[in-house]
Amino acid sequence: MNTWIAIGATAVGCYLAKYLGLLAPSGLLELPLVKRLATLLPVALLAALTAQQTFGDGSHLLLDAKAAGVAAAAVALVLRAPFLLVIAVAVAVTAGVRALGG
Repeated sequence: MNTWIAIGATAVGCYLAKYLGLLAPSGLLELPLVKRLATLLPVALLAALTAQQTFGDGSHLLLDAKAAGVAAAAVALVLRAPFLLVIAVAVAVTAGVRALGG
């Protein structure tokens, strides 16, 4: 039963967070600082999630095939490769490192 309580509390919390966003005055949403934060926050959250999933293992730093794939993708981005090629390079390097036992 505790699981259903957690699910219900999470659903209510999400609804309230959305509702509070709707209650924000329009003047507040037009401030340059708020606009900039609203633009940058999703990118920062996605980057943090990606870093945690790639380099984290509980409370330990993990450098494995995924880290090699991200590094290869970063190099491809620096070399201004098209996005699909960046993904292909990351996949190929990750698979190669795993195949070699890494």
